[in-house]
Amino acid sequence: MNADTHGAEPRGTDRPAPLDVLIVDDEPLARLRLRGLVEACPEPSARVVGEAGDAETALQCLAETPCDVVLLDIVMPGGNGLRLADELRRRPNGPLVVFVTAHGEHALRAFEVDAADYLTKPVRRERLQAALLRVAQRRAREPLAAPEGPVLVVSDRGRVLRVPAAEVLYLKAELKYVTLCSLRGTWLLDDALADLEQRLGDGFLRVHRNAVVALSAVRALERRGGDEADEGWQVQVSNGDWLAVSRRQLPAVREVLAGAAG
Repeated sequence: MNADTHGAEPRGTDRPAPLDVLIVDDEPLARLRLRGLVEACPEPSARVVGEAGDAETALQCLAETPCDVVLLDIVMPGGNGLRLADELRRRPNGPLVVFVTAHGEHALRAFEVDAADYLTKPVRRERLQAALLRVAQRRAREPLAAPEGPVLVVSDRGRVLRVPAAEVLYLKAELKYVTLCSLRGTWLLDDALADLEQRLGDGFLRVHRNAVVALSAVRALERRGGDEADEGWQVQVSNGDWLAVSRRQLPAVREVLAGAAG
């Protein structure tokens, strides 16, 4: 970024530097409209420092020109905006993300990747301004905050709760839902077990086609009868629950317990 583009604040002013904004959307007209809204925003001061039509180009732009916030579409060719947001969240001092999308059904997932806000198209200037104010406040409050690690987001009687991976004991698929059992409680999720397992990252073990357990929560392995195909092996979780272990996953569970014993 050259000096003319970045612009220096006059000496002696108490005004904060403008927010540097990257717009990521595969539709040129959508990018043009967002640019106009950003430039028309009276407070906080903000300026567009780059545009990208896909996730790969966005990463290239960020490598050349760091920014404060990314206005990010979710559904784009060549990459999902949620995956890009998750990658940015893990970067030290990375940009905050405000989703700008026509797809309202991804709002809960946006909380998991710690999005600053979630706007649905068509975006009103007042709504974008509120999102940028939230970004400016977060930047001022926690400029050096470290990423908190993987989280799952659940809806609990109208509230949205963030459940860190460190609190998850196990996930078990039953019929159309997945039971999430954590240190704080139990909830039903309608996500696929494989997707949830991927989001949690390292530290979890698939013990059965329908169950994933936190390695730190495994307490015992016993043969308890039951499923003839799996020879009745079950693993005990730290809260006392027992989960079936498939024949295929049995060696991995034994290895975990052996490592813990050592």
